[in-house]
Amino acid sequence: MCTLTVAWQVFESHPVVVAANRDERLDRPSSSPREFADGDRRIVAPTDEEAGGTWIGYNDAGVVVAVTNLWVRGLTGERSRGLLVRDALRRGSAAAALALVEDELATRDYEGFYLLLADADDAALVANDGDPTATRFDPGVHVVMNVGYDTTYFVPEFRPDLGRQQAENGERLLRSLAPRDGETALDWRDRAATYLGDHEHGVCIHADGFGTKSSSLIAVDSEGRGSYLFADGPPCVTEYGPVDSQI
Repeated sequence: MCTLTVAWQVFESHPVVVAANRDERLDRPSSSPREFADGDRRIVAPTDEEAGGTWIGYNDAGVVVAVTNLWVRGLTGERSRGLLVRDALRRGSAAAALALVEDELATRDYEGFYLLLADADDAALVANDGDPTATRFDPGVHVVMNVGYDTTYFVPEFRPDLGRQQAENGERLLRSLAPRDGETALDWRDRAATYLGDHEHGVCIHADGFGTKSSSLIAVDSEGRGSYLFADGPPCVTEYGPVDSQI
């Protein structure tokens, strides 16, 4: 996942609305989102068939979890970051998921990532850059890229041009996604989907053997019920459709 946007506590009807593109090797196998049981929870999420985890999903407690790469060198880990997403989705609140992630990072190494954990009451972004930190989000719209979030970005030495471009794209997307007067949560979700695929915001990627493989739109209402629209391909040419089974 390389572009992650969230409107948290912006809309009373839906306190968590997420729109995100997944950028990945085009030959990396995955399966579309489905509902399944995992421990005590019901989860709706796609599956990374290579490592067994997922990059985004929500559960029957109204918790949304999503991961992006964080461009930093020198971090290694045998365990997939997608499995950590699955671990977090087993928890009954974003606060409990954050506690689990912090405990895990204290005992095990992972490659770099940003991890969003959100429900109606809490939203946090964990940055694993070698010195893990958790930032509590204020209510509002937030945009997470591979080189930072909102208006706080860094330029990686090994990808300076791409890093600068990502930062520009992220700030442009943040400005565009400011809520409009009278806009509903689902209006905002649909507008975010348009930006994720319009190429003007630079977040629908097409490269040799790599690119935007899918896009996800998740909205969790005030009762903790979720809805999930999924595009199984780059959103510039792929329509979003509802996931068959939802919770």
